[in-house]
Amino acid sequence: MRNVLEQLELLGIVPVIVIDDATDAVPLARALTDGGLPCAEVTFRTAAARESIAAISKAMPEMLVGAGTVLTTEQAQAAVESGAKFIVAPGLNPKVVEYCLARSIPVTPGVATPSDVETAIELGLTVVKFFPAEASGGASYLKAMSAPYKGMRFIPTGGVDETNLLAYLKIPSVLACGGSWMVKNELIATKQFDEIARLTKRAVQTMLGFHLAHIGINFNNEDEAQTAAKKFSGLLGVDVKEGASSIFAGKVVELLKSPFFGAHGHIAIGTNFVRRAVAYLERSGYTFRADSKKEKDGKLVAIYLQEEIGGFAIHLLQV
Repeated sequence: MRNVLEQLELLGIVPVIVIDDATDAVPLARALTDGGLPCAEVTFRTAAARESIAAISKAMPEMLVGAGTVLTTEQAQAAVESGAKFIVAPGLNPKVVEYCLARSIPVTPGVATPSDVETAIELGLTVVKFFPAEASGGASYLKAMSAPYKGMRFIPTGGVDETNLLAYLKIPSVLACGGSWMVKNELIATKQFDEIARLTKRAVQTMLGFHLAHIGINFNNEDEAQTAAKKFSGLLGVDVKEGASSIFAGKVVELLKSPFFGAHGHIAIGTNFVRRAVAYLERSGYTFRADSKKEKDGKLVAIYLQEEIGGFAIHLLQV
């Protein structure tokens, strides 16, 4: 059960999809995967849901597919038999929760109030869906409501889109966000799978927020680094800040006092979430240097890719 929830956390976004025609299921799953999100919550609002889950599970076993809008134990059973790896519900039905927990099926029922959260805790849950997120008060409400419940994680869904995604994801208690803005019904109905892939990729990039943080240049010794730092300071009109192993000229140029990773130096790419960025890039075939990990308060904040580009090591950095 925990493994599925950990996968959802690393993905960060759970596409919530409504499928009317089961023949659209596999092309849609491929579009989401191509866009960087090999995950989907297929809602049980249509007659095609069960067949769609089965089709995705068979054609793309690597896809993390779950069932949403599950209202009864019968639906939960049908969803799991079709291949659903997790169950999502709009509300907190103790019978559905108990059915799933008894069978080690990951289940995230919907909550909207502190009383709902306490009921979920009593049932033994550690992750719930916050629904409907925006209508219930949005990120500020969730931040306040979740404060007393240190062991509970939330998946906000309902009104989440690119404009408020980061506001939710940056709340420490948020595990991931559910949303349908990249898989709108009209796009599925008109089979615009390339557009769905494009919007999914844009959603992932919004979440990760990749940008150039700074450039590091290797020098043979401290004197060379000091000389270069003064030149950059004069050129850019920025202050020089000296550290134990390097000197910063402003915030964008780092001068290493001795050679480090990279033939010439390194390029630091800032991101909103290092762990999610690593997971995303690993799914794309990149590998990382385990000996370069840096953690703060138990969280990964920096790591280098194994591969150099143009003689520069690539460094992911939490910002």
